[in-house]
Parts: sequence; C-alpha cells; structure tokens
Amino acid sequence: MQVQLAAYIDYLQAERQVSAHTLSAYRSDLLKVLDFAGQQQLSAWHDLQTAHIRQLVSVLHQGGLSGRSIARLLSAARGLYAYLLREGFCRHDPAAGIRPPKGPRKLPKVLDVDRAQQLLDSPVADDFAACRDHAILELLYSSGLRLSELVGLNLADIDLQQGLVLVLGKGNKQRMLPVGSKAITAVQHWLMLREQINPLDQALFIGVRGRRMSPQLVRERVRQAGARDLGQHLHPHMLRHSFASHMLESSHDLRAVQELLGHADISTTQIYTHLDFQHLAQVYDQAHPRARRKPTE
Repeated sequence: MQVQLAAYIDYLQAERQVSAHTLSAYRSDLLKVLDFAGQQQLSAWHDLQTAHIRQLVSVLHQGGLSGRSIARLLSAARGLYAYLLREGFCRHDPAAGIRPPKGPRKLPKVLDVDRAQQLLDSPVADDFAACRDHAILELLYSSGLRLSELVGLNLADIDLQQGLVLVLGKGNKQRMLPVGSKAITAVQHWLMLREQINPLDQALFIGVRGRRMSPQLVRERVRQAGARDLGQHLHPHMLRHSFASHMLESSHDLRAVQELLGHADISTTQIYTHLDFQHLAQVYDQAHPRARRKPTE
C-alpha cells in the first residue's frame, strides 16, 4: 500500500504538476487513510470498502476535524482510487458518493444601521455614474434585492408613485416589493440623467454606452463605494443581508422578512435570527453592569 501511495504522489508531482502545498495536503490526508487501513488490519487498497471510509469520516469528525478538511480528504482518496483503477490495482472506489459532514453555517456579514446610513448619506456628485450608483445602493438596501434581480430590472418594473418594484427572483418567481422614500428620490434623480445619453434598451440601470449594466460592473461599483465611503469591502449581497437583519431587528416578523427576500424555505431566513441574537448579546454585554461573560485581565 505504501509503495502504491508513493507512486501516486510521484505521479501527482511529475505528471499532474500539482503545487507543493496541494501535494503536502494530499500526502497528509492519504496517510490518514493508510493509517486507518492498518488499524483495520487491511493489507491492500482494494480491501477498503465504503463502510471503512464512512467509519473513518465519522472518527475524524468526532475528533474535531472540520467538514472542509474531511471533504479534502475524500477528494484525495477519490483521486488515489482513480489512479489505482486506471493502473489495474483496484476495481472499485470506496470513497465514491460519500459526502463530508456539513460544517457550521457561517453568519453573513452585515453593516450595522449607522454604517449603512454613513454609506447612503455620503455626498453624491451630480453626474451620470455617481447618481446611478447611489440609486443602486439605495435600491439594494431599501428592498433587499439580489444582484441578479437588480440588473434584470426594466423601467416598467418600478412604480415610483406607488413606491413598488416588481422583481423576478429565483425559479422565475415574481414578487412585488416596497421601495423606501430615499430610494425613490435617488431613482428619480437617476432617471433624469439616464435620458441624457440615448439609452439603447429598457434596462433601469445602464452603462455609459446605453446598455444594461452587467453584474460584474455593479459589483465593482459597489466595491468602490464601500472602499471610498466606509473604508471596507462591500458587495451587493451585504446590502441584502443588512436589509434583512435590520428588518428583523425592528419587526421580529420572520415570515414577513422571508416574503420580502423571496426565500422558498423559511430555514434560509432563520439565519438572520442568529444575527439578531448576536446583536442583542452585544448590547447586553455593553449595557448590563454585571453582564461581562468573559474574564478580563
């Protein structure tokens, strides 16, 4: 087994020319598999069965190895067995179809209310790009739009008199969303400048050549606004996350926030309850005279 493993590592280095970092990681992962095979008194790679790999995954996970690290180990094992199958040393891949355990779900990054206000209340130059970008920021935060929903908007989709916008979400599902007064004002200002460059299609947001803005361009303009006005990284989905978090903090109405975001499953929306609790816990720690839960020096 050691000879065949060494041959595979040589193959990765010489023929696949993988990086030194990847080679080291794969060697470490496959040595774990080899060690486990020895503990199970298995003498050949073809003796390893799917049940053995599942047991190894369970042991590693219980020992504290992250889901991401286990996923890498499984990938390394599948690569090894693809090599062994090709060389005629095995007739099956015991790692095929095995999924790593899911890791803890990361909480989305959000702007707090003050930072969101700082971004949107920053001075805006009275020119085409600046007014357009400001309207984009206001609409993303006002209505919690996805990037794809924003760039897909046409002029007919927004009713500024009623303060409503019709968006096409995932699964081609439409939903009507409210638009706040600040966003209405920003979009009205933008529309006056939009007509000055001879638009070539009905997109709400266009570039200097009159065509619909691409997601990449919107993402870059939002990034620039974050660097300029907040001194931090900012992306469109962070404004959607901020919208959801701030709505939940104020209303505590999870179902309403689910409808606004267009989530098919409320479990997707529930991540914002963790953000809400995190915010409350921070307030508690800062405000209560006997609340400090971590010892200080």
